Amino acid sequence: MQTKFRAISLSHKTAPVQIRELISLDEQSIQRILLRLKEFFSLSDALILSTCNRTEVYYSHDLDLSTEIIKLIGLERGLADVVNYLEYFEIFNEDRLAISHLFRVSMGLEAQVVGDIQISNQVKRAYQTAADLEMAGPFLHRLMHTIFFTNKRIVQETAFRDGAASLSYATIELIESLTSNTFQPRILLIGVGEIGEDVAKNMVYLPEAKVKITNRTQSKAEEIAGPLGFEVVPFENVQSAMDEADVIVCSIMKNEPFITKDLVKKFNIPSYKLFVDLSVPRSIETSIEDVPGVILYNVDNIRSKASEALEKRLEAIPQVESIIEESIEEFHNWKKEMMVSPTINKLKQSLEQIRQEELSRYLKNADEKEYVLIDKITKSMMQKILKVPVVQLRAACQRDQAEEMIEIITDLFDLEKVKSEK
Repeated sequence: MQTKFRAISLSHKTAPVQIRELISLDEQSIQRILLRLKEFFSLSDALILSTCNRTEVYYSHDLDLSTEIIKLIGLERGLADVVNYLEYFEIFNEDRLAISHLFRVSMGLEAQVVGDIQISNQVKRAYQTAADLEMAGPFLHRLMHTIFFTNKRIVQETAFRDGAASLSYATIELIESLTSNTFQPRILLIGVGEIGEDVAKNMVYLPEAKVKITNRTQSKAEEIAGPLGFEVVPFENVQSAMDEADVIVCSIMKNEPFITKDLVKKFNIPSYKLFVDLSVPRSIETSIEDVPGVILYNVDNIRSKASEALEKRLEAIPQVESIIEESIEEFHNWKKEMMVSPTINKLKQSLEQIRQEELSRYLKNADEKEYVLIDKITKSMMQKILKVPVVQLRAACQRDQAEEMIEIITDLFDLEKVKSEK
């Protein structure tokens, strides 16, 4: 019986942002959990993906380890009552379902904004982390490279990635809508991590806006703001910059709120002030909405308006799903062949051992020319003998009868005995 590929998923489809931010993992936490999985359960294939919209663990094991893995996440996040959140996790214990889910997530079909290109890069980084920690075996390597190839096909063959319909662009559409009656709206972007950087680049679609950027590491803000023509505000001046801005977009990693109700109450708000919280965990207290004139949106309630790009993506979904199914079928064919590969190798070793023993037995006195000729003949005979069982094994894979054929060939050639004698 082959080890099953499984998945655990907590996402925007199963949990609100206040639950997702409790479970969200940073890079160091991901590495620690992967190492524990390796130590406690001897996992050789495991991948952890944690974004603002999802925290997921993919792994290969004979047993369902979902509860144990969720407890490990709780331990890492300091959640003694993590079992109370089990209902928010979706568990995929069927091999094909887990693989299909990873494909759909990687392509952006499960994203909050369909086709979000960011998820593809996030999956690549998750895979790199697993590989760096030697948590990616032949199975996961092959699966991930199949996913990357599928993504390339989707970009080349469909309109699914055309236009800009990412979460970041959805933020731009929201700002454009809410500031439509404001002349040259003043926008402050706090934090230029992955999402913040993407938001900054999409700010070019707001040509009338006056954009300022601030970041804890000023050089990073300058690197991004420079080519875009935006002003950089030193991080120590962030509060005065917030006071002046009409729109504040916050995308920073912080365990406690960075923008509080008490802080916002100090601001001069003659008309309105829009706050957009793209952080998970959230960096803006929800109670700021109690302050007159304040409007707050977070990653859950940002909704992209109907756009031509999004419509094209939605129309392309059937084509994308068809390409994914082709890739999954191809991958499963490879997986089936991997199942019979050890038996084929053992059969080859068994026959080669017999061949070598017989050569040693009968060619003790043969000269070099005779030995080379007979060695060549016996190798050719062995290849022809191997051909039929190998073809039958591969055919059995396609019929989903590989296990039965493995058992027959193992018994017929006494391969278990050969293994035990080695």
